[in-house]
Amino acid sequence: MSANGTYVYCLVAAARRPAVGRVKGPLGTGAVRVVGVDVGPIKPAALRQWLIVSDAPLDRFGEAPVNQRLQDLEWVTRAAVAHERVIESFLSSPAVLPMKLLTVFNSDQRAIDDILQQRARVRAVLARVMDHDEWGVRLVLDRARAAQRRPGRQATVPSGAGYLARKKALHDQTAELATRAREVVADLRELLERHASLVRQREAREMPVQDGPLLLDEALLVSRKRVRKFRTAVAREARKLGAQGYRLALSGPWPPYSFLQD
Repeated sequence: MSANGTYVYCLVAAARRPAVGRVKGPLGTGAVRVVGVDVGPIKPAALRQWLIVSDAPLDRFGEAPVNQRLQDLEWVTRAAVAHERVIESFLSSPAVLPMKLLTVFNSDQRAIDDILQQRARVRAVLARVMDHDEWGVRLVLDRARAAQRRPGRQATVPSGAGYLARKKALHDQTAELATRAREVVADLRELLERHASLVRQREAREMPVQDGPLLLDEALLVSRKRVRKFRTAVAREARKLGAQGYRLALSGPWPPYSFLQD
């Protein structure tokens, strides 16, 4: 029988021991369970810290076997979905620090020791994300739709000059769209910054964008106390920009992956 390691999903700050429920991690891991850890005083003082973990056979989740299985995209995808499902089941806690996919230690104590070795940074991150969630905002310019909003005048020109005239008109229209897009992005950033505690540009890790360029892709750390006003403001802006040929999409809430580093 293979020795078990400890698969770590996240660190949770909560007043009481978190309830696990029926959530399951990646195939082959054991039942999700809770391990206490103390990183020192944080605010509010009543909150304690807990690691959310599972047993994981090291012959399947040790470093060497995992490195081999990383070539299997289907396996990695299934593991990632299960990993995220466990983390998101604790998202209502005052603070959640998600771990990377396939974070495995040789034992519970090794996992605890790793947290304690960086306790000062952990406390700082907990303070940053306490009672906040991550949200994503993406803005795409639909060139075809935006161009329809500004139809050019159909000038009557001699046939020999028609090609050059059309080319100039297209150039002028493209330049106008680019100028307008920069203004739209600047205005949108200003709006988002009014509602978010922190804003960071996200890494390009999603599917390619169709119909036009991705003008903005940002992660926002939003206080749960302000989330209703934030969502209302984004929805209002999406309707306004949609009429101008832009697509504004909001996603979340998510664990605060984008705000774990300084």
